[in-house]
Amino acid sequence: MSLYQVLQPLLFRLDGETSHDAALRALDLAHKLHLTRPATPLTGRPVRVMGIDFPNPVGLAAGLDKNGAHIDALASFGFGFLEIGTVTPRPQPGNPRPRLFRLPAARAVINRMGFNNAGVDALVANVGRSRHRGVLGINIGKNFDTPIEQAADDYVACLRKVYPLASYVAANVSSPNTKNLRELQQGDALDRLLGALMNEREALAAIHGRRVPIAVKLAPDLEEAAIAAAAEAFVRHRVDGIIATNTTIARDGVAGLRHAEETGGLSGAPVKEKANQVLARLHAHLGGRIPLIGVGGILSAADAREKLAAGASLVQVYSGLVYRGPALVEELVAALR
Repeated sequence: MSLYQVLQPLLFRLDGETSHDAALRALDLAHKLHLTRPATPLTGRPVRVMGIDFPNPVGLAAGLDKNGAHIDALASFGFGFLEIGTVTPRPQPGNPRPRLFRLPAARAVINRMGFNNAGVDALVANVGRSRHRGVLGINIGKNFDTPIEQAADDYVACLRKVYPLASYVAANVSSPNTKNLRELQQGDALDRLLGALMNEREALAAIHGRRVPIAVKLAPDLEEAAIAAAAEAFVRHRVDGIIATNTTIARDGVAGLRHAEETGGLSGAPVKEKANQVLARLHAHLGGRIPLIGVGGILSAADAREKLAAGASLVQVYSGLVYRGPALVEELVAALR
């Protein structure tokens, strides 16, 4: 029995957010005491995506380490890459607590965190203190009180700060927990945001002498027409990668369960089918022109293989770790060799 299996019943007695914070503190302590494995990627199938060499195709999804405060300890799980954030230009507390709920019977999580984070300067400082030298993605967003018409300014401000430190940058336009944010996934709003990000990236590439890839994270709730239009925009603006998907506002698979009616984004096993459908549709529209990162509902090796079959080149996990712990990473890396 693993240490996480021993601790999980104790953690599940706490509310979701308290449990999350306690688990990270315990992981940090174990890492400092050298009780974790070395903070290097597990040996897996190397893959080159977005011009980056990933030692294995299994990554940590954004949201678990919003401020980049636990990078070294999380790297001990053996991920091929880590994605930290979502970070905003200014610190913000997020939505009122409680805002994170487990639904164990469905192996699911509902959150309405609201981009709670210490701000981009704090994240940059944390990354600077980290010893991690592996692939690091940094996920960026807008402050809750920035008008949607000015959202691009926030994304550009974050991009400038994180650019020297990131292996790639992911723009989160799909969280359901920041008012109107999902409007950025479509139409003129998406075009304006992508244009601003890509123009700024070219300027930063000239300054820093390296071209950092930019990916965009989409929701699983998009209709076919919106998926097709977004795919066209991504090709037109030469986006480097697409992360499919974020959490869902649907409640398929959890009806009647405790916390099922809580407001927020649903993740875990119930989102898998919706996420896979969006992933497959994007793959069909893009025809391999832009690589895809599959996330949503991965709790086993079979789940990860489904992502690859739907068109993903890489996979990411978060909610699966809540229910499976670090053993999930080892299982996935071994299965995807």
